[in-house]
Amino acid sequence: MTLDWNQFLGQTLNITMHENYGVVYGSKKDEHPAFYEIVFKTGKLIAAFDDGLLLEAVREGQVIKIFVPFTSIKCAEIF
Repeated sequence: MTLDWNQFLGQTLNITMHENYGVVYGSKKDEHPAFYEIVFKTGKLIAAFDDGLLLEAVREGQVIKIFVPFTSIKCAEIF
């Protein structure tokens, strides 16, 4: 089944992803990096492509764009 994501443009999506890992480095030189699991992406849907979705979100006062490939999406909530 395919879904026409264009009908949800401008709406907020909360995407639960398959396991994906990131790294955060500490502020001190001798600190080891901490690994964390990224499981959620939230933002306004601004574009839909054949291979994924483009979200727009505000983080720390900056507008960022997030591309989420369909292969990374476990489920999506649409608000």
